[in-house]
Amino acid sequence: MNRLYLLRHGLTRGNLEHLYYGSTDLPLCEEGMRQLDALRENGGYPDPEGLLIVTSGMLRTEQTLAAIYGETKHERWPALREMDFGAFEMHSYDELKGRAAYQAWLAGDMAENHTPGGESEREVQQRVLRALAALRAQKRDVLAVVHGGTIVHIMQALFPGEGKNRYEWQPKPGFGYEIDMNILQYRMIPE
Repeated sequence: MNRLYLLRHGLTRGNLEHLYYGSTDLPLCEEGMRQLDALRENGGYPDPEGLLIVTSGMLRTEQTLAAIYGETKHERWPALREMDFGAFEMHSYDELKGRAAYQAWLAGDMAENHTPGGESEREVQQRVLRALAALRAQKRDVLAVVHGGTIVHIMQALFPGEGKNRYEWQPKPGFGYEIDMNILQYRMIPE
């Protein structure tokens, strides 16, 4: 693989309501579909010809791929899914802030702490980086339509010297990165 394209799925109700919703299979909202239509019409997404195209298999990534490229052949790689927030799924900070389990999760080692019934950041990172290794072994360039957290883990692994935190790496819905894997340079897409 010479080029890796990482695209974050379009906007969902979970984004609008600031919910933890990693493993909940939410669809794109109407606003998200409109945003993707506008971005597609403005250009800047990679030409899919010759690319290995993958999604996490979740509805929001499938809908994003279809909104940008129409019906196109692709693979589903569940290892590229977002974090499973367990008992915190579909709840906002305001809903959770008074819960002892939530406060304990926030106050502890965020990399190692599990959400009740969910995953730890370290588990997600390891799962995503194993998938990245498999993607890098592909003979074709890759377009991956995935999640904000997935992109964060990949960008932090590929560009550790940048020192960016997760919020600095996480692209807006419908945006992402084009990465030249030969010289490890990136740019935002679409521009």
